[in-house]
Amino acid sequence: MSTNILFVFEGIKTEKQIVDNLQKEFFVPDNTVVTCVYSGEIYQIYRDIEADEDLDTFNLLKERTQNADILKNYRRTDFAEIYMFFDYDGHSTVADDDKLNKLLNFFNEETDKGKLYISYPMVESLKHIDCYNSFKYLNVECKENINYKNLVHSTCMKELSNFTLYNTEVWKRLIYVHLKKMNYIVFDSFEFPEDIITQSLIFTNQLSKFINREPPMVAVLSAFPIFIHDYYGNDKTKELCFICDTTW
Repeated sequence: MSTNILFVFEGIKTEKQIVDNLQKEFFVPDNTVVTCVYSGEIYQIYRDIEADEDLDTFNLLKERTQNADILKNYRRTDFAEIYMFFDYDGHSTVADDDKLNKLLNFFNEETDKGKLYISYPMVESLKHIDCYNSFKYLNVECKENINYKNLVHSTCMKELSNFTLYNTEVWKRLIYVHLKKMNYIVFDSFEFPEDIITQSLIFTNQLSKFINREPPMVAVLSAFPIFIHDYYGNDKTKELCFICDTTW
């Protein structure tokens, strides 16, 4: 059986820059990685699975014009795992928290329909850090358009501003601090997690602690460090990323 991995991105540029750099500096799978794009918000996929519960994710992607050349020589059986990276995009006119909850439960297995990862509020959350020690408290409004990309650009640390320039040490710090933030969102403890935490559990806690409040907020959190945590497992990720907080 093939061991290829298929990465599916919401957008055509930023997510690929992140994964290309991550592969160069940190994430080195034995498998061949192929990337493609959906070019739409995650909520748009809901219409497809609502119409067909036996939806074949690979065929859905292959039918999209932008993937015609990339996937033309592949079949579903050519991929052992499918990982999907999308934004929460709570301000979108088609955003729907009930639908997202169903999507997270539908796309929860990388060897079957695919595994869905959500960045809160958007992919730029990876670099939305002006201080590692205060990142725990960083939340943003999520149901209004707050020009998030501009906000991140004007406030993030200089070493984080360009995704293509991250080195191994930057990745270690980012993965470490985002995983501590994930643990804080779910367990109220800003410590490295003791185990894997599912995307559904993260979303449930985002809903109860941040989104379903006034004003609706999300705790800023990137999907990519959580993917690394899931892929390598808790102990291996901790070993790869462990750094001393005082060096910040």
